[in-house]
Amino acid sequence: MNVKTRALTALSTGVLLFGLVACGGSDSGGSGADGSKATHGAAGSDGGGGGNAEAEGGEAGEAKEKPLTGEAKQKAEAAALKAHPGSVVKSEEDVENPGTYAVEIKKSDGGEVEVYLDPKTYKVVKTKNEADDDGN
Repeated sequence: MNVKTRALTALSTGVLLFGLVACGGSDSGGSGADGSKATHGAAGSDGGGGGNAEAEGGEAGEAKEKPLTGEAKQKAEAAALKAHPGSVVKSEEDVENPGTYAVEIKKSDGGEVEVYLDPKTYKVVKTKNEADDDGN
């Protein structure tokens, strides 16, 4: 190999390594340093069928939302469904609005709404139409 080819190879390798380091060195299906599976997805696509199968993933450094369980899950989902009938997509402790529970509901018309609740009283404190987030 001549000097020019070596330089191009070294430059290409350096750019590739920089890209891998910048994006965390793994794809969305890989495992993080703590052994947990990374999850990335569009809003509203990370769940289904009334569950909390996974906490909402985020970009590196972003806090993950913890799924609700037990009595808190039951009470939060019941209160959210009373205010907005439909089926629960997911329920979690909200990181965007600290100190609130968030329950995402798929309405009978196909739209989705996120209902924010006070964790002490289970009263609705805020709602967000998910279509507004998607630019629809």
